Amino acid sequence: MNLKTKITAICLGIFSLTATAQNDLKLWYDKPASIWNEALPLGNGRLGAMVFGDPAVERLQLNEETIWAGSPNSNAHSKSIKALPIVRRLIFEGKFDEAQDLATQDIMSQTNDGMPYQTFGSVYISFPGHQKYSNYYRDLDISNASAKVKYTINGVEFTREIITAFSDQVIAVKLSASKPGQITCNVFMNSPIDKTLASTEGNQIILSGLGTNFENVKGKVKFQGRLTAKNKGGEISASNGVLSIDKADEVTLYISIATNFKNYQDISGDEIAKSKLYLEQALPKSFDEIKTAHTAYYQKFFNRVALDLGTNENTKKPTNERIRDFSKQFDPELASLYFQFGRYLLISSSQPGGQPANLQGIWNDMVTPPWDSKYTTNINAEMNYWPAQVTNLQEMHEPFLQMAKELSVTGAETAKMMYNANGWVLHHNTDIWRVTAPVDSAASGMWPTGGAWICQDLWERYLYTGDKKYLEEIYPIMKGAADFFLEFMIIDPNTGYLVVVPSSSPENTHAGGTGKATIASGTTMDNQLIFDLFTHVIEASKLVSPDAVYTKKVSDALSKMPPMKIGQYNQLQEWQDDWDNPKDNHRHVSHLYGLYPSNQISPTKTPELFEAAKQSLIYRTDESTGWSMGWKVNLWARLLDGNHAYKLIQDQLHLVTADQRKGGGTYPNMLDAHQPFQIDGNFGCTAGIAEMLMQSQEDAIQLLPALPTVWKDGSIEGLVARGGFVIDMTWKNNKVSTLKIYSKIGGNCRLKVENTLSGSSIKKAKGKNANPLFYDVEVKKPIISDKAKLEKVVLPNYNIYDVNMKAGQTYTFTGK
Repeated sequence: MNLKTKITAICLGIFSLTATAQNDLKLWYDKPASIWNEALPLGNGRLGAMVFGDPAVERLQLNEETIWAGSPNSNAHSKSIKALPIVRRLIFEGKFDEAQDLATQDIMSQTNDGMPYQTFGSVYISFPGHQKYSNYYRDLDISNASAKVKYTINGVEFTREIITAFSDQVIAVKLSASKPGQITCNVFMNSPIDKTLASTEGNQIILSGLGTNFENVKGKVKFQGRLTAKNKGGEISASNGVLSIDKADEVTLYISIATNFKNYQDISGDEIAKSKLYLEQALPKSFDEIKTAHTAYYQKFFNRVALDLGTNENTKKPTNERIRDFSKQFDPELASLYFQFGRYLLISSSQPGGQPANLQGIWNDMVTPPWDSKYTTNINAEMNYWPAQVTNLQEMHEPFLQMAKELSVTGAETAKMMYNANGWVLHHNTDIWRVTAPVDSAASGMWPTGGAWICQDLWERYLYTGDKKYLEEIYPIMKGAADFFLEFMIIDPNTGYLVVVPSSSPENTHAGGTGKATIASGTTMDNQLIFDLFTHVIEASKLVSPDAVYTKKVSDALSKMPPMKIGQYNQLQEWQDDWDNPKDNHRHVSHLYGLYPSNQISPTKTPELFEAAKQSLIYRTDESTGWSMGWKVNLWARLLDGNHAYKLIQDQLHLVTADQRKGGGTYPNMLDAHQPFQIDGNFGCTAGIAEMLMQSQEDAIQLLPALPTVWKDGSIEGLVARGGFVIDMTWKNNKVSTLKIYSKIGGNCRLKVENTLSGSSIKKAKGKNANPLFYDVEVKKPIISDKAKLEKVVLPNYNIYDVNMKAGQTYTFTGK
């Protein structure tokens, strides 16, 4: 990458990539997709398309973010109130299996486990005589969010360009050829949803449908898709749900989809009028006009960040081959592409005013997908938004924040009905209807701490922005979550600590009882989550809603909670009891939440916990499900081990093919393989690469905290640190060489780096960081097993600097 050719708009924190780098931001292939996990994803937040690229029959599998089964409903019930004290007593007596069985029977949802996200269906474009072709090429260009297919038949080059237009809210497909009169095809739509009807209006073909019934909830989401075309030359006709194009020079297809969904409580919209309007507004525009507006909108977000880790000849190979070979060869541009692909996916699946990215983002070809493609809130939904702030995509965070507001409403009904408690509660799953009761069996569903994790995400956004108005807006949500736990938590008679019970360390069985139960009391993750919630609520109250009586109540509860514990195997205990098994390699590493995304575990402030967390992660091993490896990249980055974090990226970029039935990794289209497809692993790795290059969770911005040896030279532009500082940085031989920092809101900027820095207004740091957005926490001293033998944490010698920055100004530094 030629740094001198970059066009930099520093004051806005937006950075353009070089033309060379833009050309390299492509996933490309020399064969059509034969299965869904080879198709390429396009999205505008609301609409999603998977492009297969078959010359003879193109398939565009389509989604609209509000097509879900069922209709507005609540799955809360009151049967749980009688069962709750019995379940607690059984847990305290060590009868975990009985407690779990009773919780499954009487506390889990008695009606439904949430509704599935559903596909719209597919558009098929059939080209007669295109079975035999040569010079095949297809790509996804994430520099402008477009897909292209090219191939040759009898000396004629055929080209397809596809976009899911951000500005015009249609899917546009341009069909062209190198000679006139060559575009002949039939276009139709179908859907695996039973209640659909194909029809024709003039030269428009229409597919109307109704989301399905599911678990006794009636499907009431009405949807309609419309498709028409504009041609240059040739003829167009439509009948019986088929659009026919004969001997055209060029054709643009326009596809609109809409539903009657207005919000989680209201489905009174007019899907027919909306689908007509989208199409009518787009039709006067050419494909190129639509693409120009689409690209401009997309790039104002995407171009804020540029990453250069070096280049080599591997870019000449198809992307699936590069993924296959990543662990065996040095391919720095694939790592950069993978990082940027995660940002692309977030822009494409989460837009302001829409729904948050679900378990599969917005891409799903099924009526009943794995785990219903809902929002799994014991890790996966939160992981989707880990890159939002740090990789300069704060607007993409907004749908998640809106969901939090809605969950605080439905969760208040659930808290009162199920537990006779004030405040609001969220268990491990929700859907578009914002259900909040526990679902599935107690083994996974008896976890009432989802609201605390949601609130951690809300608080983090404040630390990046310093926006007091936003904090005033979210404080009632945070307080409501805290209010629930103030009433729900009780003293464990076996330990004397205030705990969350019944709960679990998500989805992992412990050694208590028969060793087959997950249900427990006061798990480490719960303690960490409630510590963060209570601590943040106290701080937020001081800033926007002072209430000394209330904050004392929260502080008193906090003082009664258990500290973290270090067990006999030098590990951070996952439970109150020393039950951890060193051979347990469970995909969830829930007790390490305190290391990431939280900041409770620190190499300098809590070195024993830091070393114990490291040992726990070693026991868990590296290879796992895709999203688990994504989390581990972040964890090893926080452990300041860049080479191990890079090893996890290598494990994650393991090619998963159709004949591999187990194990995580990455599909040929670069989407995360759990297996099956879950999008969270993509987002986790993007956040993890950012954490390897810059961290700001403690009292300073640490530069290159976990740089792997193989990335000895490189540059990053546009990362955002807490405090609203936008970082541009180049490094050579593993040391910072140049540094530019743009301050959005002003304040003290504390820098932590291994080499020395020089520049205007920089001085050696003294005392505590005066910037309150660098939020420092004090956790209780851990209880350490007599059998534990912890190694001493050895850290590099750091230089720490302070720069008092003014809002809207850029500061430049040189490293030595």
